[in-house]
Amino acid sequence: MRYISTRGGMPPRSFREILLEGLATDGGLALPESYPRYAPTDLARLRTLNYRDLAFDILSRYIDDISATDLKRLIDKTYTASVFGSEDITPLRTLDTLEGGLHLLQLSNGPTLAFKDIALQLLGNLFEYVLAENKGELNILGATSGDTGSAAEYAMRGKRGVRVFMLSPLGKMSRFQTAQMFSLTDPNIFNIAIKGVFDDCQDIVKRVSNDESFKTRYHIGTVNSINWARVAAQIVYYFKGYFAATKADTDEVSFAVPSGNFGNILAGHIARMMGLPIRRLILATNENNVLDEFFRTGRYRPRASAEVHQTSSPSMDISRASNFERFVFDLTGRDSALLRTLWQAVDGGSEFRLADTPLHEKIREFGFVSGSSTHANRIATIRDIYQRFGVMIDTHTADGVKVGLEHREAGVPLICLETAQPVKFADVIRDALGREPDCPERCRGLEQLPQRAEVMDADTVAVKDYMAQHCA
Repeated sequence: MRYISTRGGMPPRSFREILLEGLATDGGLALPESYPRYAPTDLARLRTLNYRDLAFDILSRYIDDISATDLKRLIDKTYTASVFGSEDITPLRTLDTLEGGLHLLQLSNGPTLAFKDIALQLLGNLFEYVLAENKGELNILGATSGDTGSAAEYAMRGKRGVRVFMLSPLGKMSRFQTAQMFSLTDPNIFNIAIKGVFDDCQDIVKRVSNDESFKTRYHIGTVNSINWARVAAQIVYYFKGYFAATKADTDEVSFAVPSGNFGNILAGHIARMMGLPIRRLILATNENNVLDEFFRTGRYRPRASAEVHQTSSPSMDISRASNFERFVFDLTGRDSALLRTLWQAVDGGSEFRLADTPLHEKIREFGFVSGSSTHANRIATIRDIYQRFGVMIDTHTADGVKVGLEHREAGVPLICLETAQPVKFADVIRDALGREPDCPERCRGLEQLPQRAEVMDADTVAVKDYMAQHCA
């Protein structure tokens, strides 16, 4: 398997060559030259596999420059009941059996109680394996709106040859999310709180990634969702959820996905391209509804930092979704020249419109529909799901459930992706339900621990200087 850039300026490269990098050398994002396909007859075989074997079957099609023996060992080391709470790894919870069934795909049973653990635990093991072979080191620069940071830090803490520099928007994560990150004392973890919003943090990561000299000198890599390995790892649970919700391999399902940086639902798009019978990919946003606007109208209009709303589903407080470029690349028929033209407008602070073009009609061919949610919607959805089913969901999952139910079709199972546990957003749970969320034993007292973080302006040069001082 070889990998190319969405912008067409990178020679095809191997998985190992793109694993440790962020942006491609031309500023684009790496994608496989083609998506491997499963024939309908393959689904019956895959249905019988446990999570680890299913992950190996799928990921070995994207990772062919690590020996099968070593890749299987890394996958088996990652997806264990001791790390994820059960052998199912991503268990399916059925709420009702009406109209094909309403289900929650539980993705948040890992160390940091968020779906990001599914991919980042594997990424940490892949990084350590490759660096050990090369006797190299890696300085990871990432940005988080809430969950990626803690998931990355917990996956990389103590990893030989790895340092993590994580940018987060000062004061804009929940108290639990902040404590998960800032209470870590591992010497290879560096938290940087940026005076701004998530998009400011993400822009700094992209500017550093585009500085080839600095990136090479300091061995800079990324764990953000622009890292292809993260997207690939997330494909697996779409297959696992499908098999858990269906009996026949020709059945269709729909997935409702809360979306911030577009990486989670992109994995669903790729699973569909690989042959999984997904009828609809239902994208849910919060008040920061740039992606919902695009899928409804064909207009892609990222907002300025001052226009980004701070909401009760903070991991989705994003205006410029970095993985969206990968989908638009597929939407254009993998036309790099057209992709560059569209992104020149976006990178220049403007927008592009696909309404009244063949590309806008093509969106439906990929199965996408969308909707948005407000704070009042989240409160109402959390309360409704708890009252009807006795199940507590977090704010982001509530966005997904609300929009998913709006697009629910009779006879088609609806699988809503549970992206985090409610304890991470306790204030909203108290408002909605009048009670405290359940808290795993290992997380009790987390918010009372001492915290440390470097507070900085949204200044790329200052961040680079800080990294240079601590990479020496």
